[in-house]
Amino acid sequence: MKLTTFTDDARLALGTLASRTGGLVSPSLRLGVTGLARSGKTVFLTALVHNLLHGGRLPLFAPYSEGRLTRARLEPQPDDAVPRFAYEDHVRALVEDRIWPESTRRIAELRVTISYESATLLGRNLGPGRLHLDLVDYPGEWLLDLPLLSKDYRTWSRESLAEARKTTHRDSAVAWLAALAEADPSASASEGTAARLAEAFTGYLRAVREEDTTPLAFPPGRFLMPGDLEGSPALTFAPLEPPSGNPGRDSLFAMMERRYEAYKAHVVRPFFRDHFARLDRQIVLVDVLAALNAGPEAVRALQGSLEEILGCFRPGRLSWLTRLVDRRVDRLLFAATKADHVHHTDHDRLEAILSTLVEAARTRAGSAGAEVDVAAIAAVRATREGKVRSGLETLPAIIGTPLPGERVNGTVYDGASEIALFPGDLPEDPRAVFADRTAGDAAPLAFLRFRPPHLETSSAGATLSLPHIRLDRVLQFLIGDRLA
Repeated sequence: MKLTTFTDDARLALGTLASRTGGLVSPSLRLGVTGLARSGKTVFLTALVHNLLHGGRLPLFAPYSEGRLTRARLEPQPDDAVPRFAYEDHVRALVEDRIWPESTRRIAELRVTISYESATLLGRNLGPGRLHLDLVDYPGEWLLDLPLLSKDYRTWSRESLAEARKTTHRDSAVAWLAALAEADPSASASEGTAARLAEAFTGYLRAVREEDTTPLAFPPGRFLMPGDLEGSPALTFAPLEPPSGNPGRDSLFAMMERRYEAYKAHVVRPFFRDHFARLDRQIVLVDVLAALNAGPEAVRALQGSLEEILGCFRPGRLSWLTRLVDRRVDRLLFAATKADHVHHTDHDRLEAILSTLVEAARTRAGSAGAEVDVAAIAAVRATREGKVRSGLETLPAIIGTPLPGERVNGTVYDGASEIALFPGDLPEDPRAVFADRTAGDAAPLAFLRFRPPHLETSSAGATLSLPHIRLDRVLQFLIGDRLA
């Protein structure tokens, strides 16, 4: 899929050359943290940085477990025009307030500089090493915009209308489809009509994001977080039923088509060129459990969205010469988040389910030369494990404090009471998640949202690092080779 123009490619090459030559002494690595809405990007980034800065429990991260990581510190980021990731605010929310930080609403960046000793004799003789790790965070809704670059307005309209008419979105789409029914795509363009349709369509997108039946959002992403583009023509359009033949240049359909193309040109393409295409490595966070909670329809929708998104990546391995003027994602990790919401005996099954969801993309990236892995993780572990009795049976349980308003079997929790919960067993066959459950199936799954843990302190009064599941494995895969 070709998503850049010749001019884009030239700008990328010049920018990469400047970055590579300027980083010969202190190289940098740009790590993209991406994922759909509510997959835990902000929490992941905060926990990753906190564990690096405070020496967390990272036994599988070789530079740390071997005692070669000498220091990690925050430094000014390389891109002055990009907002800084509010790390300190997010840590305060997790540690002091025990609340989850707000979701990502704009692109943000943070640089962590890691000093280390080489694992090789030659490397140690050359002196201490240093790596600038540039972390790039952006809203999941923006990620969903990338596939638009390869679609024209008619295609996007047909796909959007088909999605809205599914039974799972019936209630969310009522107002928008009613407004659409009153519009004539072949009629003369009207600013008032365009504004009404765009407003109704935005309402539909917002309602879909809040549905219990799906954990997904749909493009265009900026409709839900417009920023300084609010009210601009580039955000005042909506899908229309494609008319037969070619509508006139002054028709409503032609107006919407022009604005759709303007959105791609002035919003989506600059984001892809200036940020997404500059990444060296990528982690894709996926809230698999939310989709399982919602049922097979949501699982299939999640798989479809992931396939479209992952088709936009630029995976591959470059030679030392081509690395000077090009970038490719040479390591790609898919992570099923919130693994602390199930017992550790289900972690391998959770990984298998995610591996099935991204099977095609994983194969494609691997064939291009990129290293690909899948992991079940919890960037911040909010539960511990125990056992509960159900009749004569003893079941593996997780123990934690549900968020206020969470409910199970009619019980609504207040955010202060700790409970032990058996969340159910994930299926042994990962493809079973696509099948509708019947009355004879096992008990339904129950995945709650829990408050962040109460953070322990050492005997000296120092706050310990945030607990996690497999964050060390993630660090080893994504950056361990660059600290060897």
